[in-house]
Parts: sequence; C-alpha cells; structure tokens
Amino acid sequence: MAFIRTIPVAEATGEVRALYEQNREPSGLVPNFVKAFSLRPTVWNNYVQLVRSIRGNLDLRRYELVTTATALALESSYCALAHGKALRDRVLGAEQTEAFARDFRQAELTPAETIMVAFVQKMALRPSSITQADVDELRSHGFSDEEIFDIVSVSSVRGFFSKVLDAVGAEPDSIYLDMEQGLRQALTVGRAIETSPAK
Repeated sequence: MAFIRTIPVAEATGEVRALYEQNREPSGLVPNFVKAFSLRPTVWNNYVQLVRSIRGNLDLRRYELVTTATALALESSYCALAHGKALRDRVLGAEQTEAFARDFRQAELTPAETIMVAFVQKMALRPSSITQADVDELRSHGFSDEEIFDIVSVSSVRGFFSKVLDAVGAEPDSIYLDMEQGLRQALTVGRAIETSPAK
C-alpha cells in the first residue's frame, strides 16, 4: 500500500483508466508501480517517452546490467526485482543474476562490463564523485563518449523512477514472491514485497 492516495482500479476513468489498461498484467492485475503514477498520468507518459528515447541506444544486455546495478545501489527492491527478473530471464540466468546482485565482481561479466557496473554504482550513489579518470577508464575499455552518455542517462532515469516508487511507498508486487528464494533475497535490497495484491 502506498503512502499517498492512489486511484483504485475500479474507480479509474479517463487517462488513468487508459494508463491502467495499457499496463495491466496478463493475470489482470495492475502493477503497483503504475498505480503510483495514477495522480499524474501525464508524468508517466512523459517518463515512458524519455525511457524509449534512451533505451533505443543500448542493447538489452547493457540496458539491464546498468538498470539493475542502479536499482541495487539505490536499494530499490521494486526496480531490482523487476529488472533482476529480466536479467535472469533474458541475459544471465538465475545463478549468475544472483551472483551479480550479491557482488557483481563475482558474476560472469566481461572486464568492460565490470568497469561499467562499478562506474554506474558510484554514479548512482554520489554522482559528484565521478572524475575524469572514471570516464577515461570506461574509454580505455572501448566505450565511446556516446555510449558513456547512454549509460549515464539510463542510470539517471532509473534513479528518478526508483526514488519516486520508494518515496511514495509503492511495494514490489506479490508476483516476485514466486522468484527463486536466493535470487529474491539478493534482489530485495530495500522495501519488502507485498504479501497480497493491492486493489
């Protein structure tokens, strides 16, 4: 349950109803992260457009590594679980995703990916601590300036989303309780998963 008022699915009309219908799960449930934006659906729509403009510049593997690493650094259970699931299903598998969540240096990443994730986690926690040397290290591992900008942008937009969800009290949906126990525990780095679906 969120700390602020959200519009119940049964009471949604207009833009909010459209928002809910567009993001309804196959099970019929509307995720809590969608409900968190129910008071300002225009913000959601603009956020989605921004993400699309950024995401198209990265392949799936890089996008999910950067996004999950940012969520873990920010202790955002919701985003870590959601993107950890994508990392498990489409990139690394369950065992390596758990290793990544616990200590990315122990996961099967390339040297360039390891440097990238270290950069992302440093940036997520204290962006003013990033130095020219950090950027030069990324360059030395083959990242172009355009790619560095893309990495920074993905991490930054995830910071917005993760902080909104946590600050309004949006709980990770109960579907994540079905995840492998070790992986679920490794990805639940902040707010606990809801025990039953919200209405």
